[in-house]
Amino acid sequence: MASPFKKVGEFLKSPQGRRITEQAKTYARDPRNRAKAQQMIDKLRGKGGGSGRH
Repeated sequence: MASPFKKVGEFLKSPQGRRITEQAKTYARDPRNRAKAQQMIDKLRGKGGGSGRH
């Protein structure tokens, strides 16, 4: 049985995997999307998000 990492690697080498990788790169290049991602990371880390905690 192949390990999960090997399966992921095989998928990323497939045509569908390469297409999805390119879409992710394009999405990541957009400054608005980068800001959204950073806000989500900050929220998950507890660095803001208006939860009212100190």
